[in-house]
Amino acid sequence: MTASVSASRIALAGGIALSSVVLLSGTAFAHVSVQPQGEAAKGGYATVNIKVPNERDNASTVKVEVNFPLDHPLASVMPQPIPGWKAVVTKSELSKPLELHGKKIDKAVSKVTWTADGSKIGPGEFQQFPLSLGQLPEDTDQLVLKAIQTYDNKEIVRWIEESKEGADEPQNPAPVLKLSAASGDHHGAAATDAPTTAPSASVSGDAKTGHDDKAGHHEEKTAAASSSSDTTARILGVIGILVGIAGVAFGVLAGRRRSA
Repeated sequence: MTASVSASRIALAGGIALSSVVLLSGTAFAHVSVQPQGEAAKGGYATVNIKVPNERDNASTVKVEVNFPLDHPLASVMPQPIPGWKAVVTKSELSKPLELHGKKIDKAVSKVTWTADGSKIGPGEFQQFPLSLGQLPEDTDQLVLKAIQTYDNKEIVRWIEESKEGADEPQNPAPVLKLSAASGDHHGAAATDAPTTAPSASVSGDAKTGHDDKAGHHEEKTAAASSSSDTTARILGVIGILVGIAGVAFGVLAGRRRSA
């Protein structure tokens, strides 16, 4: 009886622990987040998705606002059109002008707001809001993008709490975009869209030289293969002649033995 009771208690405790882990995991993954598509390198450009899950069982998300830090300003923030949603980009004055491609910029994007226009994020659903960002700052390792989520029952959830190193994750953490080390071309993910092969009409001298070198190398390999084939044929021919001579000699000796 004691062993049975102990086993039951252990099973109950295990079930409670497992349920707690599942519940906590669901909560942890239900936050508004920012996810780069490819590389988000300092000084470059990047495409990111703002992922917004609906956390309510009896309400739908009808508005999402994402704020951008002006202490690390972005000169360009462009939303991708999403059917059923209207996007508005808001810019604010900078206390210190930003220089980009030789031009001074005195305004930067401070927030992007998406409002439902025939669509919504229902219970058990999520929506991604793509953005093109650039030029990313070089003087920070991350961008904190504070977000505000509004439901159709007028409830507002503010995802604005910044996580602190060594502390537990806050209840409503702000989305954070981690920046990688600066790349050589300063174009980040955009560099992957560039063609890897130049059109034949605009091939440079170096490219032509490289092509000629490859052709020459191919001809050398072909010549070597041909030479090897000729050598093999000659060797096989000599072996055939020797085999023939040996056959004739064997026939002569056999004839002499029969005569004797």
